[in-house]
Amino acid sequence: MHLPIKFRNALLLTALAVALPSLAVAVLPQSVDGAPVPSLAPMLERVTPGVVNIATEGVQRVRRNPLLEDPFFRRFFNIPDLPAERRTESLGSGVIIDAARGLVVTNNHVIANAERIRVRLRDERVLQAELVGADPETDVAIIRIPAERLTALPMAAPDSLRVGDFVVAIGNPFGLGQTVTSGIVSALGRTGLGILGYEDLIQTDASINPGNSGGALVNLKGELVGINTAIFSQGGGNIGIGFAIPANMALQVAEQLLQFGEVRRGFLGAQLQDLDPSLAEAFGLPAGQSGAVLNAIVPGSAADEAGLRAGDVVVSLNGRQINSAGELRTQIGLLRVGEPVQLEVLREGKRMSVSARVTPREVTEVSGDDFPNPRLAGATLRNFQGPGDNQRGVVVTQVAPGSRAGQNGLRPGDIIVEANRRALTNVAELAEVMASPGAQVMLRVRRQGVEAFVVLR
Repeated sequence: MHLPIKFRNALLLTALAVALPSLAVAVLPQSVDGAPVPSLAPMLERVTPGVVNIATEGVQRVRRNPLLEDPFFRRFFNIPDLPAERRTESLGSGVIIDAARGLVVTNNHVIANAERIRVRLRDERVLQAELVGADPETDVAIIRIPAERLTALPMAAPDSLRVGDFVVAIGNPFGLGQTVTSGIVSALGRTGLGILGYEDLIQTDASINPGNSGGALVNLKGELVGINTAIFSQGGGNIGIGFAIPANMALQVAEQLLQFGEVRRGFLGAQLQDLDPSLAEAFGLPAGQSGAVLNAIVPGSAADEAGLRAGDVVVSLNGRQINSAGELRTQIGLLRVGEPVQLEVLREGKRMSVSARVTPREVTEVSGDDFPNPRLAGATLRNFQGPGDNQRGVVVTQVAPGSRAGQNGLRPGDIIVEANRRALTNVAELAEVMASPGAQVMLRVRRQGVEAFVVLR
């Protein structure tokens, strides 16, 4: 149908009148009421020079069938010698925390097994780095680079972060180069995730992807609040649940790595359990009460000397509320050896204050007969330290014939790496798990390079 020109012009003007307002709102204004539109760019210009990209090269031992380790077996079946190691490469991120000394904090898993560590700065300089120290239990590592024209990130005040605060994650995802994502703090004090040995994590929905590990989580002032470490994902991609190590926790670990080359953790000497609603009711405590229940006390430990008892419920440590067993274990594990602690405890419904002083884990060898739980009776156990920092555990040195430990399938040379899903680094930690006489215990044991679970009966 052909319309007269005047009608077509009227329709055109009407269409333009409708379209122009849409076009106007689709264009971001340069200012609102004379003020510039908010932007993170000025803050990021100050902060991004303090975040680096890390590339590593190393060697990792290849786990093989024990039969392939037998030279006779290989000769008999004409199996050629196979390399027991393979070359590895990884990409990650790091944060400059001390420009004057060239110190960079990152994740332990970024530099694990690394023989060569290269750091790329924001200005495209590539520097060789040396490893200062690493702590697999908190996934924190410190490396050092030449202290030339570096920018360190300022630290946020401890405990200043709140749920709902806006945060920005900076890192090197998928090796693409420095990338920035934003979100909010979804939760604080996440524990019991099984990601780290000691967990007190920040949860955020800022996108964190492979390669972001070791990078910075900063607030809108550009202050460091966390070190990005992991994501929760069923398929390997980001679904808006990322985790970061609190900056003050990472710095506590870093200070010990710088001073001692390792983390010398405090030891309380108690087996812990969450205070769930059924236990709270049994103890006569109010509904909704949270805390950590002391199941058993290791004889002669700091807990024993302080007068703590099985059944005590710890509700705060040094003024900080304790909501779970994992939270108490983490806070004790971050204390220096000899440091005093003040515990608020509920005992038979009454609140009381208990002073203790955490002790070092001095035990290096123990007999299974000394545990209240008899399921390792007949075994002699020692601290184990393999060639790598992450190769620690408890080695079984002797097993008496016909003993309970022998009946449970343990043999000399076995390395116990986990007890009840808890990674072990020494016999003192195993003693904590074995402190309760009737507790069921499941070990993960490494034998000739092959690992298996063993339930002690």
